[in-house]
Amino acid sequence: MSEERVVRAKDIMQKEVVTVRPETSVEDAGRLFIEKDISGAPVLDDGGNLVGIVTENDLIRKEKRFHIPTIIRIFDAFIPLESDARVEQEIRKMAATTVGEICTTKVITISEDTDLYEIATIMAEKNVHLLPVMKEGEIVGIVGKKDLIRALSGV
Repeated sequence: MSEERVVRAKDIMQKEVVTVRPETSVEDAGRLFIEKDISGAPVLDDGGNLVGIVTENDLIRKEKRFHIPTIIRIFDAFIPLESDARVEQEIRKMAATTVGEICTTKVITISEDTDLYEIATIMAEKNVHLLPVMKEGEIVGIVGKKDLIRALSGV
């Protein structure tokens, strides 16, 4: 009986990770994504620590139309149907000029030993398309949805 080899993050990850800094302008990040043909990048601080991840979706979201919150009137009270915090966050992201202002700061990471099916589950359930691969607090690679699809299809 032959034993099937388990494919892990270290087998499919991109080892040369393009990163940006919080002070990188949104425009520079967009140009970098196009030049390097990437869909996002980890955001590292001065010490090389992972502080966020910025993706094409973050850049696109910045340019969306502002949604005016729905307000209902009951007697003489005006009641917003959305939280003020969410509206404030939306305005901040639309006015952002740097990656640090639009990046996701709650980054989901994986280890080199995370298997293919766990990666697929994380991407599907958490709706993320880029997973930094960490080893002893350092980024050693990144797995994107294209890497996962390539591995799942045996290409």
